[in-house]
Amino acid sequence: MRRESRRYRGVKTTTLIVLMAIAYFLGYYIGGMNEVIIINYNQTRPANVVTYVPYISENASSSSIVVPAVDEEGEGLTTVLSVQIVPGSGKILANIDRLLFWTDTQNSIRTSTKVASNITGINLSDYDVIYTIETEATAVEGPSAGAALTIATIAALKKEKLNPEVMITGAINHDGTIGPVGEILPKAKAAKEAGAKILLVPLLHSKEVTYKTKKYCEQIGISQICTTENIPTEVSISEEVGIEVAEVRTIEDAMDYFLAEG
Repeated sequence: MRRESRRYRGVKTTTLIVLMAIAYFLGYYIGGMNEVIIINYNQTRPANVVTYVPYISENASSSSIVVPAVDEEGEGLTTVLSVQIVPGSGKILANIDRLLFWTDTQNSIRTSTKVASNITGINLSDYDVIYTIETEATAVEGPSAGAALTIATIAALKKEKLNPEVMITGAINHDGTIGPVGEILPKAKAAKEAGAKILLVPLLHSKEVTYKTKKYCEQIGISQICTTENIPTEVSISEEVGIEVAEVRTIEDAMDYFLAEG
């Protein structure tokens, strides 16, 4: 009985040592990663709030951009996205308020930072990048804020001012091209209401197909058979909303609009 007890204690001790070793190596591996995201948001999912207060430095820079989005009801709205870059250790921090599709947005933040670093040629390993997205509604961003995230990051890195009369919606790809998104029409309406004069969209996104229902009836013998049909109509978003809509292929194309004087 004593031998079994000693053997059990020995196995337990060995298991504990192995688990501690695994935890150590995992901690070392994770700690060595440059990208660390701190989430501070509410309403969508409860989360532990982590406060990050960067110190004030003359080497810090920031930029803000207004982003068109849609809410849960499909209505257009605008959100304010801010980027602050301060001396640090390569962390990527996010302060997100009332945002759905967090996973997609998290991926967009990672890609945006990499693309901005590649375009500007600035190594971010000695800096922390802090993203703040604020909105009064539960905005559905997902990947559609990727292009705006990238542009704001580039502007902060280069300490350049963005034209407030230009907005953009589009996903960001690792090669700097702008990917497709949806809900362009409500976003265009929101952009115009917010004072924008130009909305940048991905290629082939300046027009949208809408469907109107039409009742069709046919007399068959003594009976009348009626069906409801959906009639497609191609809509020019620019003409429909009254805002200039320009298609852009890459982030560099978009930056030409944002850095042009209004």
